[in-house]
Amino acid sequence: MSPVPPSFRSGHGLHRGPLRLSVAIQAFMDGVPGPRRGRVKVLLDALDTFLGDLAPLLAYTPVTGEQWVQSLPPGVQPEAREVLAEFRAFLREHGWLDAARPVNVFD
Repeated sequence: MSPVPPSFRSGHGLHRGPLRLSVAIQAFMDGVPGPRRGRVKVLLDALDTFLGDLAPLLAYTPVTGEQWVQSLPPGVQPEAREVLAEFRAFLREHGWLDAARPVNVFD
């Protein structure tokens, strides 16, 4: 999967509906090195579950991310914060957050 969100890809038409958190997670996971993949996937899937089935990407904010971290056992929280920081950086660098906030879209 491309690290670029669906609405930014050329030749694919417009993306309909909100970008889903699960799609962004899948794109992020493609760049996670093998030894870490399993653990990172478990944590991000837990975030997705915490935010609800078919959560839109914009449901994940710094506040909801911290709420999720606080819901985890204390021993897991530092690792979860690290994963969230990497994930948020990925979302910014590849335009996922911008794509999730379409403005001036003509109907």
